[in-house]
Amino acid sequence: MKIQLVHPPVYVNDNGLTALRPSLPLGLAYIAAVLRQDGHAVSIVDALVEAPDQHEVDGDISRTGLTTDQVVARIDEDTDAIGITLMWSYAWPIVRELLHKLKERFPDKPIIGGGEHFTAVTDLSMAQAPIDYIVQGEGEETAIALFRALEIGLDITVIPGVAYRDAQGQVVKNPRRDRIRNIDEIPRPAWDLFDVVGYDSNKFVTGIHYGRTVPILATRGCPYQCTYCSSPGMWTTRWYAREPEDVIEEIQSYHERYGATNFPFQDLTAILKRDWVVKFCQEIKRRGLKINWQLPAGTRSEIIDDEVARLLVESGCRSLNLAPESGSERTRKHMKKMLTDEKLFRAAKAAVRNGLNVGIFLVLGYPTDEPEDMEATRKMVKNLAKVGVDDVSAGFFFPLPNTEIYRELEKDGKVSLTDDFLKLPIYVHNKFMSEDRNYNPHMTADEMTKWKYRIVRTFYITSFLHNPGRPFRILWNVFRGRETSKMESFLQIMLQRLGVAKLLEKLGLRKPAEQVEPAALAESEASDPKVEVGVGGS
Repeated sequence: MKIQLVHPPVYVNDNGLTALRPSLPLGLAYIAAVLRQDGHAVSIVDALVEAPDQHEVDGDISRTGLTTDQVVARIDEDTDAIGITLMWSYAWPIVRELLHKLKERFPDKPIIGGGEHFTAVTDLSMAQAPIDYIVQGEGEETAIALFRALEIGLDITVIPGVAYRDAQGQVVKNPRRDRIRNIDEIPRPAWDLFDVVGYDSNKFVTGIHYGRTVPILATRGCPYQCTYCSSPGMWTTRWYAREPEDVIEEIQSYHERYGATNFPFQDLTAILKRDWVVKFCQEIKRRGLKINWQLPAGTRSEIIDDEVARLLVESGCRSLNLAPESGSERTRKHMKKMLTDEKLFRAAKAAVRNGLNVGIFLVLGYPTDEPEDMEATRKMVKNLAKVGVDDVSAGFFFPLPNTEIYRELEKDGKVSLTDDFLKLPIYVHNKFMSEDRNYNPHMTADEMTKWKYRIVRTFYITSFLHNPGRPFRILWNVFRGRETSKMESFLQIMLQRLGVAKLLEKLGLRKPAEQVEPAALAESEASDPKVEVGVGGS
């Protein structure tokens, strides 16, 4: 069967104060790999990397990548089926438009959707767009069964994890498929079908750009049940880890094939079992792999002590993010965050002492937050800055569909699945909060905005006072096109948006992105881990 998989265009918010960037679509690459292994002819239409400099204004944000018409034009006439991925629901208006155009152009070709969005809002997706089938949850085994059934005419109604329309046009959702337990048996992502170098040269990477980048997934799922997180709906609460040796062999293969030196782990909860992390780090050291790896998505703090932090650095880990979300124990309790200040600060101190770049994630304006909770957050970040934590990312609260907090707000009539609501995540790092995006009954949007700047200002003023050389290192790294912290990543994005980065390259004042020497590897011979990282608590 000839299958074309589509990575759709994305929304970009030029007003967002964030270092977040689009990146290689890891989930789609896994699906491409298993379908190809099953004997199908698989190709990719990647709207983002095929037109990275093409922007189309859409209200107060913009679309980046191929237009929907251009995507449709790239679909082969003899394709047997079309698959499309969507992780973040904020891009649903683009994908919905694309789905209608695809069905209009190819009315007889089955269209299949998969990913976080389609799993969370299956009924809405099928009601608003002419999509034929949806793969719910973890997609590999379901995709294999569905495409094989489409090829030879088997009964779709008995395939677990599939949603479809019956003869009367009603949406039917088959029971969900059990999670894959032995995830080492899943084929590695089919990166040969993607423009890995194109993503890297445009700095479309997750986390800090420490050099040519390929994302990694070492574990799947998360055992926790945070009220704001979509993971329980997508992955259930089961956590499965690959064998450390298998992950390292994958990393080594990308190092040799693509010259990749930077490996951001996109795991929901990578650091959970101490034995796994220790074994992983020791095996990298034993093989003598000279790489950078990082944990940009936020991770648990319970097992991070001096021994683990030292092993992380010695094995090439340069950066990790901790996600307390709030400085208020009361707020964290309502979030079901299962984190105490003691655990947080113990992990942060150990990470900083051993030379890791450390970032903190915050959610501001959670529905139970009151001014005293915000003040607790301000005090927490001030103390974290004194400890030597490098960066803070403070985003306004937004409820994701099919999460516990969403269901609470829905029951109270405070949310509904409109386009404006689904787009909320693209605005969480806006300079100002607007009242229509405020889900906190105790503070106005203007008050929330003031709290955001107060918290962020407190953190960075304290950080720079305790590390007076850091502002100069940040500016020097940014001028050279290097990144060693989220602040530097953010400033690089700003220079790119303003066209300053290209200008500096044309003037010969800085190297193109693909020629910039990875910061950590350039200093890997240094004996002091603080010098290796370049920032941190130094």
